[in-house]
Amino acid sequence: MITKKKCFTDGTLLNNIFTELYITEGLREEVHTQHEVRQLETASKKTQASIRCHDIFRAFQNRDGPIRVVLTSGIAGIGKTFLVKKFTLDWAADLENQDVSAVVSLSFRELNLIREEQHSLLTLIHLFHPTLQKIPAEQLDVYKLLFIFDGLDESRLSLDFSNSPAVSDVTQKSSVSVLLTNLIQGHLLPSALIWITTRPAAANQIPEKHVDRLTEVIGFEDSQKEEYFRKRFSDEKLSSRIISHIQSSRSLHVMCRVPIFCWITATVLEHMLTTEDGGEVPTTLTDMYSQFLMVQTKRKKKYRQGCQAGPQEVTDADREVLLNLGRLAFEHLQEGNIMFYQEDLQQCGLDVTAALLHSGVCTEIFRRECVIFQKPVYSFVHLSVQEFLAAVYMFHCFTVKNTAVLENFLVTQEKSHGPSTLQSLFNIFWPSDENVPHFPTLDEFLSKVLEKSLQNDSGQLDLFVRFLHGLSVESNQRLLGSLLCHTKESAETLQKVINNLKMMRSYSSSPDRSINIFHCLLEMKDLSVHQEIQEFLQSENRSEKRLSEIHCSALAYMLLMSEEVLDELDLKKYKTSPEVPSFFHPVDILVCPHRLSGCGLSEAHCEIMASALKSRPSHLTELDLSHNTLQDSGMKILSDGLQSPNCRLETLRLSESSCTALVSALKTNPSHLTELDLSDNANLLDSGVKLLCGFLQNPLSKLKTLRLRSCSLSVSSCAVLVSALETNPFHLTQLDLSDNKLQDAGVEQLCSFLKFPDCRLETLRLEDCRLSASGCSVLFSALKSSSSRLTELDLNRNDLKASDVQNLLDLVESPDFKLETLRSVEGCCVSCCFHLQGSKPGQ
Repeated sequence: MITKKKCFTDGTLLNNIFTELYITEGLREEVHTQHEVRQLETASKKTQASIRCHDIFRAFQNRDGPIRVVLTSGIAGIGKTFLVKKFTLDWAADLENQDVSAVVSLSFRELNLIREEQHSLLTLIHLFHPTLQKIPAEQLDVYKLLFIFDGLDESRLSLDFSNSPAVSDVTQKSSVSVLLTNLIQGHLLPSALIWITTRPAAANQIPEKHVDRLTEVIGFEDSQKEEYFRKRFSDEKLSSRIISHIQSSRSLHVMCRVPIFCWITATVLEHMLTTEDGGEVPTTLTDMYSQFLMVQTKRKKKYRQGCQAGPQEVTDADREVLLNLGRLAFEHLQEGNIMFYQEDLQQCGLDVTAALLHSGVCTEIFRRECVIFQKPVYSFVHLSVQEFLAAVYMFHCFTVKNTAVLENFLVTQEKSHGPSTLQSLFNIFWPSDENVPHFPTLDEFLSKVLEKSLQNDSGQLDLFVRFLHGLSVESNQRLLGSLLCHTKESAETLQKVINNLKMMRSYSSSPDRSINIFHCLLEMKDLSVHQEIQEFLQSENRSEKRLSEIHCSALAYMLLMSEEVLDELDLKKYKTSPEVPSFFHPVDILVCPHRLSGCGLSEAHCEIMASALKSRPSHLTELDLSHNTLQDSGMKILSDGLQSPNCRLETLRLSESSCTALVSALKTNPSHLTELDLSDNANLLDSGVKLLCGFLQNPLSKLKTLRLRSCSLSVSSCAVLVSALETNPFHLTQLDLSDNKLQDAGVEQLCSFLKFPDCRLETLRLEDCRLSASGCSVLFSALKSSSSRLTELDLNRNDLKASDVQNLLDLVESPDFKLETLRSVEGCCVSCCFHLQGSKPGQ
């Protein structure tokens, strides 16, 4: 068995600094596609119940079967590796999970180095954990082993769960990839527990059917952030000042969900609040990262020279190392690489034996990890650090007019989003009316980089672009000094950049891309749009104000960040462009009822709605999509959200769309909807009503209001509708069948339901249903029944005479019957003023 004493190495230190993390069961819908910083922002709205790391393999009461394979997802730096180390440490200390006999920890970084070799599971265990060599193969099944595979996102193995050959013998040799797939599938050591950690983008490499529990590390909650800083600093006044500053900046507060960002923040603010040359306290992400880079440089100088350097004193050696690091960060950011090997560094001019070890900066922002066989792997401490240094390198290339780097980045691999995007980028460098290349101005450069980032729906370049805009601010250029070659841009040029951001069109179906434009404004410390939206929200005349695209982006972001929930958001009340609904992210939709009637919704908008409905938890209870012609594909996407077990929608309005997929979804998840309005669905027809009845007669359905106005229904619809309602009559109180050709025969069918003993119907609307005196007579007979609870009846526009409805008027006036309101005969409403008095005469 693994020697537990080994686990106590650095155990005391880990326990001193470890702060409990917020872990939830299940993955959010957006985690596979969103940029990781955006995931932090959306996570701030989540209220899921948490799971202790020590309970990760313990089944809850409502779960069938044991937990064998657990997949834990979380963004870079969120604490996944610390989590498994804490689990192992407490196991070794005999504090938790004592049913586990041995913990076998295998990182994918290590497994990458032997991916071409052949091993059996037994030799693989012996190779990485020599302490287990004394255990013979036949004894492995006796022990309860826990395999921890850390960092699936760093894997260079090919995991094929469909075509991988089966291996069940622990002594049978195969590739490392095949061994892992068989271990996860349970062919090898089915008694063993498996724990896999990964960043979100790689989570889908393991098919969900092979995972018993999906968990997500959300990071620090607010109380845990404070706990971290109080543990970090023994000086209570200092920790309180740092906590107060973080709480005053929403961007910093959100980022501090990540433990590594807490460390970056603590490093910067400790220096600034305890030294005389601290300077202006950071308020943006670019501020924070610029300060962090300089603090590390100063610390190295102080250590080597015994003195503290000024903010602009970056030596030539440091400058060369940092810019080469920036080149490495930039080139691999485009490829999506976060792990680097020695050859990657050498290609970017980094001397791994001298320059990196010589520079104290690298020990803090760029880490060398000696793994098995003494083969080193390198990485930045966090993806955001890689993105910042990539932005520094790109901005440096702009200031020194490195045309080759900029042209290669901006012109190659472009998609045609918007008018002549590729040509407009190329013309920056090679104008058609000049022989000499024209190097772009700052506003042209930033505008084209932003256009390129908007074409990437996953947001791969979002934070990179935000940093680039932040680096254009004079204070950050002054702080970074010779690293950027100060551009000294005029106020007019910077204002052009700001104006370009305000006018930028996203050409993207993803609202995150549009919201990132607003973030770029904030990084440039321009708060004008933010202030305008605040004034808009406080204004009593919102409908008179026109919202531009940047205003909508800002509004969506502010709704996301708000701690309060709006009562409603009705986009038709405001003067906006048709694209406005796309700006409202699923999380923004969660904060209030959304009224999107007649907003020209597309399939992309349906994906946003579906994502909101599937979010856990979903607070979206009302959705008005009426007068939007949704195609079958859009309805199918929306219905996928409606049938999610997380959906809690209570009111749905929908028209001008096919309802086949909708009805199927409602039958799957019928228990929350209380109001359904399908009015103006000319395609519903009698066949659609038959499908709808499958939902209505479901005993779990609690529908109270059903509106089917103008749905091309006929007499036969009434028959199937009544049959369904009699099966489940206990909840429906309002029924609107106006503007349908029901005729007297259809009304006669409805009357049988009104006389049904368990009928709860209180309001019935039958405007323009081609009723005659005969139909009124049948209604009169039904409403005289002791079972009838109807209090309001609407018979407008049925070409009835006063004499035709006289019997019904008598019911209104009589204290012995429940009918209180009758609308008929050219719109006349007869209620005999009884509602004002609260009862009928004699009651």
